[in-house]
Amino acid sequence: MIELVATSIITLSSVALFVYWFRYTCLLMLSAKTAQDYARDVAMANQLSFPEVQARLREDATDLGGLQTALDRDFAMVTYLLEHAANPSKGSAALENKMLQINYKAMRLWFSISRSRQALEEMASVVAHFANAMGERSAMAAAA
Repeated sequence: MIELVATSIITLSSVALFVYWFRYTCLLMLSAKTAQDYARDVAMANQLSFPEVQARLREDATDLGGLQTALDRDFAMVTYLLEHAANPSKGSAALENKMLQINYKAMRLWFSISRSRQALEEMASVVAHFANAMGERSAMAAAA
């Protein structure tokens, strides 16, 4: 009986620490800034709406469901572009992209449960991060 309790406590603690590490790592990736921000240019070129969603969230928008739908569309578009780009991500960049994709889906689930404005803000940050990465790839390809 004691072994079962100890195993349960260790397992739950390990899961909690993993979730904490995952969230912290994702937030660090999203807070990193590049020398030039290409996100707005990519948004304009591909008719993405995440800049508008971010602005509406700052203005206390009430149609959060509509904003989520717009972000989901943008997320699908940007991940498609990243997966089919000429220079696919390799190594740690591919791992970071996968982690942020999982984070987006987790925030989407959290939003569906809580209707949290913070979840939408983080979802928009993930889309902006991917748009910026796409812009960096395009700029490197043009420079080569």
